[in-house]
Amino acid sequence: MADTPTPELQPMSLGLYDLVHFALMAAGFALFAYFLYTWASREEVGRRYRPALYAGLCLAAVATVSYLVLFVKWDTGFTLTDGVYEPNAEARFTGSTRYPDWAVTVPLLTVELLAVCSLAGRRARNLRATTVAAAFLMILTGYFGAQVVADGRDRTALVVWGLVSTAFFVYLAVALIGAVRASLPHMGAEAAVSLRNATIVLLSSFGVYPLVYAIPVFADVTPAWAATVQVAYSTADVIAKVGFGLLVHKVALLRTAEDVRAGEDTHPEPVWVSHVHQSDGVLPELGRVSSAAAAAIRGEHHEHDDHHDDDHYDDHRHDEHSHRGHSHRGHGATRTASERA
Repeated sequence: MADTPTPELQPMSLGLYDLVHFALMAAGFALFAYFLYTWASREEVGRRYRPALYAGLCLAAVATVSYLVLFVKWDTGFTLTDGVYEPNAEARFTGSTRYPDWAVTVPLLTVELLAVCSLAGRRARNLRATTVAAAFLMILTGYFGAQVVADGRDRTALVVWGLVSTAFFVYLAVALIGAVRASLPHMGAEAAVSLRNATIVLLSSFGVYPLVYAIPVFADVTPAWAATVQVAYSTADVIAKVGFGLLVHKVALLRTAEDVRAGEDTHPEPVWVSHVHQSDGVLPELGRVSSAAAAAIRGEHHEHDDHHDDDHYDDHRHDEHSHRGHSHRGHGATRTASERA
C-alpha cells in the first residue's frame, strides 16, 4: 500500500534547494580531488599494497561521475515558480541515481580495505569474493525497498527489504572486522592504529545509510526531510570514500616502509608519512629483477665497455702512429748527418 509521498518529488524552498545544491557540488569536488590525489601518489606505495589505491581510483572515478549526474538532475529537476522550486519528472532520478553508484563503489571499498590486510592466498580470495557479493546484495536489496516497490512509498516493503539488506550488512561487518583483527598482529603499531581507524570510519559511515533509509518508515516525508536525505547521503559518501581512502593510503605507506626495513621488499624512493621518514629508498638486486631487465642492464654495460674499448684502440693507434713518425724523422736525420759526415 502506498501511504507516504515519494521522497524525491518534494517542493523545495530557496534555502533547502540551495543547501542540497551546495552538498552535491562539495561532495563531487571532494571525490574528484581524491581521485587526482590517489592518481598522483599511486607509485608511493609498494606493489603489494597498490591494489588498494587502484580500487580507490576506480571508486572515486565512478562516484565523481555519479555526482555530476546528480547535480545535473537536481539542476534540471526543479522549476522555480512563485519562489518555490517545484519538482518535475527529472527530480525522480536524484535518488535512484545513487544506487548504481553504490552498487559499484561499496564492493570496491571492501576490496580497498582487504588489500592492506595481511590475509593471503585462498583465504584472501574467498573473503574478497564473499564481501564483494554481500556489499552488492546489500545495495541491491535496499534499492528494491527504496526505489522499486511502489516507488519507495510502501512502508511494508521498506521494512522487509531493509531487513534483508541489514542481514548482508551484518555479515559484511563481521567479515571485515575479522579480517582486520587477524591482520593487526602482523604489522607495526602505527599501521595497526590507522587500519583500525579506517575500519571504524568505513563501518560507521555505512551506518548512516540505513538510518536515512528508515526515515519514510517512521516519519512523514517533508521537504526538510528530503533535503536532509540528500545532505546526509552526500556527507556519508565523502566520509566513506575520501576519509576512509586517505586512512587506507596511510596504512599502505606504513606497511610499505615496514616491508622495506625488514628486507621483504624494495621501493625505489624513501617513504615519508606526515613528514616523518619511515624508510630509505632501496633498489632491487640485479639477481632479483626480471631476466629482461637484467639483460637490458647488461646490454647497456657492454655497450659502454665496447665504446670505451674503441676509444682505447683509437688512442693506441694514434700513439703508435706518432711513435712511428718520430722514428722515421729520427732515422732521416741520422742518415742526413752521416751523409754530411
